Amino acid sequence: MSTARDLFIIAMGSGHEPSVGQGDLSLALAGAELIDLLGDGHVTVDADRVVPGAGSVLDDRLLGEASDGIVRTTPYEGVDDWLWRRGRGLSATYQSALEAEGELTRKRGARLTLGARRVEPVDTAARHSAVDRWERREPVLVALASAVGIGDSTSTSTSTSTSTTDEPSDIEPGLDDEAATAVVAAVHDAIMELEAVRQRRTIENSAFANLWRGP
Repeated sequence: MSTARDLFIIAMGSGHEPSVGQGDLSLALAGAELIDLLGDGHVTVDADRVVPGAGSVLDDRLLGEASDGIVRTTPYEGVDDWLWRRGRGLSATYQSALEAEGELTRKRGARLTLGARRVEPVDTAARHSAVDRWERREPVLVALASAVGIGDSTSTSTSTSTSTTDEPSDIEPGLDDEAATAVVAAVHDAIMELEAVRQRRTIENSAFANLWRGP
């Protein structure tokens, strides 16, 4: 399982999904893909640029699509540009893929409104793997989950069994890879920028409504 798939499963099983912005999650998923591509040697990050590499054959379809989309001409693409471009609609893409693969199911008791589908992870090997990675406090997964507002409480609501990890629950993400750290920082910055856009639109819409309402 890729980091992006694990992140999506954790997000859907955390009990936080109604408050996790789809745009925020999409940006974090794009960051997760980029970090996996870094680990596989498909890219490197040089001066905030995503530089294509060779890498091995990928057996994950969505990660393969991400790799195929790497800009391979100089001056290459900035990490932030990658997040915004690749992240566009990525949460919906992962939801559709995981539903088709039987990893997600309709959330019990949820009503469908305006075509929105409320889903939750199915109890599969993929879910167990994602939960195990979360409960081991894997630094990249924890850091990206934190970026979208998912914190320590996730481990209890996503778990399918009592955790046997001996690590304390208050371990903070300890990213020791410079490139991965740069990507996570860029995800945080992008999410903050998206929130600023949301707030500006709220203010503008409120001002417009007041204008029509009159004194």
